[in-house]
Amino acid sequence: MPPWDVFLGTWSLDPWALALIAAAGGLYAWGLVRSAASGVRWPAWRAACFYVLGLGLYAFLNFGFLGTYSPELRWAFSVRIAMMLFVVPAGLALGLPVGLARRTIRPGRLRSFLAATARRPMNLFANSAVAPVAGLIVLSMMLTPLAGISRLSPTLEGLLTLAIPLLGLLMVLPMVEEKTRVSTALIMLQFVFAFIELLADAAPGLIMRLVPSIFDGAGALSGPVPGWFPNALRDQQLGGDFLWFIAEIMDLPVMILLFVRFSKSDKGERKILDELTDEQMDELNAAHLHLRD
Repeated sequence: MPPWDVFLGTWSLDPWALALIAAAGGLYAWGLVRSAASGVRWPAWRAACFYVLGLGLYAFLNFGFLGTYSPELRWAFSVRIAMMLFVVPAGLALGLPVGLARRTIRPGRLRSFLAATARRPMNLFANSAVAPVAGLIVLSMMLTPLAGISRLSPTLEGLLTLAIPLLGLLMVLPMVEEKTRVSTALIMLQFVFAFIELLADAAPGLIMRLVPSIFDGAGALSGPVPGWFPNALRDQQLGGDFLWFIAEIMDLPVMILLFVRFSKSDKGERKILDELTDEQMDELNAAHLHLRD
């Protein structure tokens, strides 16, 4: 592992990441200005989450040590991908960018076009089974030569720098931005898929940690390297350790959010049932028994 002065003092410029930060930060700032002009006060803590926990962390991952040494170190590449897939999107989603867009973009062609463009991917990732599968596919990339090819290719790594956080945002936005009432039965189904994801996300990291084989097919580094550089196998093992930890720890907030939604949904359904008269309850029970027959 690198000394702290190396980890905190290593910086470089990634034009791919800079472009995404400028675009996302500029659009969100435009939304804040439009919101203030229309008399709607957007919560400051949500803007702070978007810029600090989202874009700020994204900048640290790509401009700092992890982004600089990502082509040379497997564990730096693994940590960077996992953080951009799970942690950065969580910070961005807390800023409610879709909600801000709804409040600031006036009805018209632009709003209709954006809504039509976003509807299909949002509906796809709103399916409880899609997000776990998508996350597992990305993490499983570390077990294939594609990881080595992407890590050593500036173009492919740049495309991943743009695509991975957007994919992660699609995975988390339907849950954070959801405003419609969801039944407790559907939330219980989401619990099942979240638990499956909790178990499945551990597999790639565990395999990287325990199997004594190099999966990405990348050759040894040529030329002199710092003394703290690990060998290829230890490098992969460190990547597996970090990958396992990040994937598992980021599943816990999802479980907590589902539990909160379950509590609210159950409370709302109980309130509706409590407001029914005895005659209405009898009719409901009769209809239920008729459907079972």
